[in-house]
Amino acid sequence: MDRRTPTAEPAAPQRGETLLNDIEYRFRLMGQGPSPLSVDGRSLGHGLPCRPIALPELSAILMHPSCGYAARDAAWRLLVQHARTGDPAWRAGAVGVALPGLRFKAYLLAKLFTGDVQAAIVEHFLRALGTVDLDRPGVVGHLLSTAFSKARTELRDLEPASSGAPNHAPGAVLPPAPYGHPDLVLARAVTAGAITAQEAELIGATYLEDVSLTEYAERTGQPRWNLYKRRTAAVARLKAAIESGELSDPYADAINEATATLVLDAPTARKRP
Repeated sequence: MDRRTPTAEPAAPQRGETLLNDIEYRFRLMGQGPSPLSVDGRSLGHGLPCRPIALPELSAILMHPSCGYAARDAAWRLLVQHARTGDPAWRAGAVGVALPGLRFKAYLLAKLFTGDVQAAIVEHFLRALGTVDLDRPGVVGHLLSTAFSKARTELRDLEPASSGAPNHAPGAVLPPAPYGHPDLVLARAVTAGAITAQEAELIGATYLEDVSLTEYAERTGQPRWNLYKRRTAAVARLKAAIESGELSDPYADAINEATATLVLDAPTARKRP
């Protein structure tokens, strides 16, 4: 008889301890099986693979720095149209494809509020699917920006009085970036202290989501010129952090390219004023 003291079995890995992790788990399942939820890359064009593309693969393609804006918009217009049919699978699929951006927005919100930031950002993203203007470029950017703005207002209203120090809710930390997406590099910059969460949101919205500085100022109730000065100073710190290796990542050039126009004079910047 084996009289050795039995050892405890190692704990099974949890499927997910936060809302976004659970959504990701279910989203990955959608890409499995003989008939995964897919889009037709041949019909979408813009350099996407000319075959059915399962939604988890589509998400990876769209978040890669090499994917063009036209391809992203074509895919997202189709996703939103499917989601607006009310089909729960397509609504869940749209959330799944947007997970990288949703994680970044949740990360920024968790720096500011103690409430359930993940539930808030997902809820408002789902609502935005029904209202986003598909005729404007930057569909996913507008979806994420609207969801962030609405979630921030909701969480601010629910926030108890505090010392004013930034908060960091458990479970909201981003996982390692698989492709060095610009949003995730911004998140690393916030973690490193190179820029603040508010500055990361300002840069992300106005240079990665096709939101004009004027529109952002109106949305947040802040003077446009103050935002311009804050953004210029933040980008200078961001570029310095990248160039010094503080945000070391093999794909750091993606964010460097995305913010390169900020050092140009305002009349020649690619964003409208």
